[in-house]
Amino acid sequence: MLRIRGTTYHFRRIVPPALRSALNQREIWVSLKTGYQNEARKRASLLHARTTELFDETSRALAEGQERQAVPHVRDALKDLHRLLESATALEAVPLLVSRPRPRPQNMRKASAVSTASPTKPQPLLLSQALTRFVLKNPHTSADTRKATQRAVELFLQAFGDAPVSIIGGEKAGAFRDLLFSLPVSLGKRKSSLTLAEEADRAKEDERPTLSGKSVKNHMMRLSALWNQLLQRELVTKNPWTGWSFEAGSKTIRRGWNTQELRTLMTGDWPSNSVPESTFQLVTMIGAYSGLRLGEICHLRTEDLQTIDGIPCFVIQPHPEDGWSPKTEAGTRTVPVHSKLIEAGFLKLKETVDGPYLIPGLNMSKDGVRGTAFGRSFSTMKTHLGLPAEITFHSFRHSVSTQLRNASADIREIWIDRLLGHEATHKSQGTSTYLSGITTANLKQTVEAISYPDGIFKKGWN
Repeated sequence: MLRIRGTTYHFRRIVPPALRSALNQREIWVSLKTGYQNEARKRASLLHARTTELFDETSRALAEGQERQAVPHVRDALKDLHRLLESATALEAVPLLVSRPRPRPQNMRKASAVSTASPTKPQPLLLSQALTRFVLKNPHTSADTRKATQRAVELFLQAFGDAPVSIIGGEKAGAFRDLLFSLPVSLGKRKSSLTLAEEADRAKEDERPTLSGKSVKNHMMRLSALWNQLLQRELVTKNPWTGWSFEAGSKTIRRGWNTQELRTLMTGDWPSNSVPESTFQLVTMIGAYSGLRLGEICHLRTEDLQTIDGIPCFVIQPHPEDGWSPKTEAGTRTVPVHSKLIEAGFLKLKETVDGPYLIPGLNMSKDGVRGTAFGRSFSTMKTHLGLPAEITFHSFRHSVSTQLRNASADIREIWIDRLLGHEATHKSQGTSTYLSGITTANLKQTVEAISYPDGIFKKGWN
């Protein structure tokens, strides 16, 4: 009944021999329009029930000698079956394909001239529909939130199939949490035809590292945020994604780069053809000398390079035109450009790039995120060079934070928080007021405390 061709499942059912002449075919074979096994089984089960009804309808019509009247109707129903799946319509939202009444003998009269139409029962809101309605089509949702929420929902759908949000409770949430902890960290970084359960089994057999508590927590938090919207609209009665512990699973403690690891990285071969090596050099040097997040660097626009109080600065701010915004409220900030970047010719970029973005050589993904290909290539390069899992591009923020907190006593903690876009360590009203009054000169002094051994970034990008 269920067959897979390439990455897509198909429904196949043999037509009973007695009905083949009436239906004019030996079997029914239709694409199920999904690569998820659980979803394919659910659709195939519905189709099995509906084709059974189709066969029964045809058999009764033939037994009553009504082939001339019944067969055209049955063939129409069979065509509807093909059209339904070819248009990838949700099967749950479509009435029975053969729900039309059987042709009646000519001498039969209707029992009543007036029929009372029963009200249409509203269809339950599916998880996939909730994702589209409240996240993907929400103009106030940032690109990062859309991408992360879609990834979490897709993992759930791949594991358990689509279902009404009203019936997804603690049992399914707990099963999803447990599954996430057993999935390999490499999931999604390579093509695979395995189901999530098979991925988990292989990771266990091969003793591969699995998702950290932080990664699992992030997926659960995305679903929890979606459920909070559903709660407000009274589409669900509780949020099953809250209150879980995330201590289980393997943990990777992130840290900053040491000098040897940086030398290895900057002298290695850049593996990407889609992102120029000069872009790798540029983005990496900006991260090292500013502590900016990768997304903040990749989404910099030409207007984000400004001179404030006579000092060249990055201005990290929301860009509603492409749906991007800083990760937190504190992420909206001003970061002076380090003198090493100025010496390398960074300020000339504003005059030479084509288009609105400051960093050349990067494309926007279909999810509205700029720099996705860079992130994948950076991870691939790091793995090929044998660099440990504890260091990632985000480790440049660790390096900057560590350097600044160990630097001269003239650099204050609150300046570092402001530079990195962290919430202030001390939450008093006085601190909040002072935070807004930090001068660009103080931030410039903080940035210039970042330093690396000479020659590490010798390639440059010009």
